[in-house]
Amino acid sequence: MIITDITVPADQFALGRLLDEYPNIKIEIERLVPLQSGIIPLFWVEGGESDAIEATLRNDPLTQDIRLLTEADGRLLFEIEWSSDVNHLVQPLLSTDAEMLIAEGTVDAWEFRLQFPTRQALTDFLTQCREHGVAIELRRLYNPTLPDEGGQLTDDQYEIIATAYERGFWNIPRDATLEDVAAELSISGNSASQRLRRGITTLVAEVLFPDATQ
Repeated sequence: MIITDITVPADQFALGRLLDEYPNIKIEIERLVPLQSGIIPLFWVEGGESDAIEATLRNDPLTQDIRLLTEADGRLLFEIEWSSDVNHLVQPLLSTDAEMLIAEGTVDAWEFRLQFPTRQALTDFLTQCREHGVAIELRRLYNPTLPDEGGQLTDDQYEIIATAYERGFWNIPRDATLEDVAAELSISGNSASQRLRRGITTLVAEVLFPDATQ
């Protein structure tokens, strides 16, 4: 089992249209329920009017049905049935058996904490998302349990690992060299090499040998 924190742009996940029209709301997904004919998400909306939100959701071509289940403390719980054409982030989530521990969206981005049954499942998820053009920022890995907040990666180490991944440094063949990554971060090749090596060492220790790092 492995847990990861990721961020995706708001418009690359379903419900992005809702955030575009109501930028001050906050969305929190409870769970996704796969069906043979589509997918049903249950999610809370905070900071909006129920009639207006429901009307916007009904106008989405992905929406086949929608119900307002309850309202509590200024939050609205909706159930939607999406068609099977729902965007390319949802399908990789389902096909790799990912469990959503946290899923929150604002006008700028969606933040997810996902649990995968294996490291290979996480790899498959990232590969599928990349193939479908989903811009994922991999922020943090935990294995198998969540450590204290803050973690061990420095900001610089996280930045270079994320940039290297996004630029395709680990693709075969590579889409970017270490010099390309260094140039994007405005640092020297030597500094990039040291940060990347130390960051990878930290990640390997944390993911593969968590007991040794405590």
